[in-house]
Amino acid sequence: MNEDFWLILAVALVWALLALVYALAPWGDMIGYARVWGFGSVLFLGLALLLLRRKAR
Repeated sequence: MNEDFWLILAVALVWALLALVYALAPWGDMIGYARVWGFGSVLFLGLALLLLRRKAR
């Protein structure tokens, strides 16, 4: 595995953590932000998996 995979995976985990924090925020209007951060984390996780697949070849 290369550094790109680990960097993208770390970004995906940070975005997922931010989505969780926004989802648990006591303010009701923060759920929209949680969806945005969650969708971004899924995108970065998909990119990390693509990098992992590319490295396996």
